[in-house]
Amino acid sequence: MAKNNVFAIGVMSGTSLDGVDLVYVSFNKYNYIDFKIIHAATIKYSKEWKKLLQNAIHSSKKELNYLDVVYGRYLGNMIRQFMVNYKIDVIDFIASHGHTILHQPEKGITLQIGSGEEISKITKQKVVCDFRTQDVELGGQGAPLVPIGDALLFSEYDFCLNLGGFSNISYQKETIRIAFDICPVNIVLNFYVNKLGFEYDDCGEIAAKGAINHELLEKLNSLEYYQKAPPKSLGLEWVQTEIFPLIDEVEKDVPTILRTFIEHVALQIGKVIHQNNAVLITGGGVFNTFLLHRIQVYAENLIKLPSKELIDFKEALLFSFLGLLKINNQINCLKSVTGACKNHSSGVIFYP
Repeated sequence: MAKNNVFAIGVMSGTSLDGVDLVYVSFNKYNYIDFKIIHAATIKYSKEWKKLLQNAIHSSKKELNYLDVVYGRYLGNMIRQFMVNYKIDVIDFIASHGHTILHQPEKGITLQIGSGEEISKITKQKVVCDFRTQDVELGGQGAPLVPIGDALLFSEYDFCLNLGGFSNISYQKETIRIAFDICPVNIVLNFYVNKLGFEYDDCGEIAAKGAINHELLEKLNSLEYYQKAPPKSLGLEWVQTEIFPLIDEVEKDVPTILRTFIEHVALQIGKVIHQNNAVLITGGGVFNTFLLHRIQVYAENLIKLPSKELIDFKEALLFSFLGLLKINNQINCLKSVTGACKNHSSGVIFYP
């Protein structure tokens, strides 16, 4: 059986900085939909690393080059320890998303740090990384990247919705795959709840006690991004220039901000998945039960949750799948999703 399977480790660090997700997964070489997550873990960031990654957007090119190497070593050692902890000795490759520091595709800029060369040296494994750069060079957004996995591994769902630092969605429209970032989620909610001394708003309890600031809600919903047609994507820079200043100008009370922003998120998502019950919803935001309740109100549908393993680790799983497609020189980036000039096989491979 094992000879029909490929074994990989997928590595994902999201914009919400919850930690690094790692999965050890097997794929059937001849039928990709036959996959299994064998082991999975989330490694939390230390306060120092979290602060370093949060502030990296302000670093010089020289500092970012250095951080790329140091963070690559950090990931390499983390992956090596993951392999030891779970006694992983059969592995064909590692696929790492890295951590996004800069994402301005309209300027031809995207940067995910975490040197694949360093990861390969430390783990002594083949490494696939840097999945976004080629797409941006081909005129695309470099995001979202997971829709090819949604299409090939989760085709029984009409919509694949992820609630992470940002919410993004993917779905089939006739013969093409459509995908885009809907709006920010945890990258904003966590930022404001941090001011109260909490890492995150557990189940949305603080937000649920807040009041809606209707002026703020209207201004958020009127942002130009929401009028654009896909392909489109969001980054930390957009949140810092468009969202934070707008919120801070209108409202100071944190529970009110959280309550209002959850209403904004629910409304934007609800418009996209309206009255559809075949929605696969994953990502850390799923555990915000108040947010989920408000999404269901606007969507006018019943959201059924998958396994906790899939909720937590779907993106890491899909990056291992993107790595598999790259190694096999198969398309892993869709022009209908990113706006690139052609479908292509993206990523860079490093060998030990």
